[in-house]
Amino acid sequence: MDITNKYLNLIDLNDYPVDWWLSLLERAHGIISEPEKYMESCKGKIMGTLFYEPSTRTQMSFQTAMLRLGGTIIGFDNPATSSVAKGENLKDTTKIVSGYADIMVMRHPLAGSVKAAALTAECPVINAGDGGHLHPTQTLTDLLTLKEEKGTLEGLTIGLCGDLKNGRTVHSLIKAMSCFKNNRFILISTKELSLPVYIKDILSASGLDFKEVQSLDDAMPELDVLYMTRIQQERFASKEDYLAQKGFYILDRKKLEAAKHDLVVLHPLPRVDEIAMEVDDDERALYFKQAKYGMYVRMALILTMLESKDKGRSLPLVIGRKHKGISCSNPGCITNHELYLPRYFKGNESLLVCEYCDERRLV
Repeated sequence: MDITNKYLNLIDLNDYPVDWWLSLLERAHGIISEPEKYMESCKGKIMGTLFYEPSTRTQMSFQTAMLRLGGTIIGFDNPATSSVAKGENLKDTTKIVSGYADIMVMRHPLAGSVKAAALTAECPVINAGDGGHLHPTQTLTDLLTLKEEKGTLEGLTIGLCGDLKNGRTVHSLIKAMSCFKNNRFILISTKELSLPVYIKDILSASGLDFKEVQSLDDAMPELDVLYMTRIQQERFASKEDYLAQKGFYILDRKKLEAAKHDLVVLHPLPRVDEIAMEVDDDERALYFKQAKYGMYVRMALILTMLESKDKGRSLPLVIGRKHKGISCSNPGCITNHELYLPRYFKGNESLLVCEYCDERRLV
């Protein structure tokens, strides 16, 4: 069923048709070309930023985007400095802040948290990353970078390397790029950090070719795009588990010798040691430029969502059936921490999929 919500929300990019994504990219291109035209577009508007996790690029690019549009900002970048530290639940925090702001941007360590917040928020909500689940505005950043730098979103061989299990940027990008024709994916990771099954199912359903490999060196000559990711210490149960995976993949100048001359190297950042500093001087290394593209696409997104709010347009939150007595099997799902939340699942009598975090559960 659908839960009626007054506003457009960006929880999962795949909630919207591809034409909507492309219109955002076109708008972002226009902002890049003539930024002065948009300087007063959000005058009098307030954006609330709720960052329960540390962030540099995502948080600052959203803030800069709103300021360049003429708006202002409220919020926090550390829950320890808010009433969250006193035990305030997610609903109460987001309900209050969304009442102050015209639009709200949220990052949270638990999967499904932003969708949970959007159920009761009083303004449009943008997902700035929910645990290891999704990161739709990073995906818009990646799409804009590829569109501007490669000139197409089709027919690309895309290598994704590193933590494919916990990498929300990877999950979102694969879901998006599987919507474009003739793309091919090479998944480069250790077995322990391989792509979740539900994302592989999306690739299989799309009919696009993909393969899983463990060697970055072997994959390099085939790639049009290399998407590097860091091994995320915060997603591991122990430091020992993290250290066992850290440093397994490092892109350096020697590996680039086998790559195409027009390869595009991307990274959502921050990096730790997975890209050597010497690579920064290679013209194929576009991760710093990629971060700047993120500001422009977030400007386009803010404008689009605020215009929809002003015009009374909404997008219902798609929610499955409510199930009493059944919990999500993902310990990192928001429903296992904010226990007042209703448990919603889609699927059938034998297989349920959590509507918040996409975790599967056999019944």
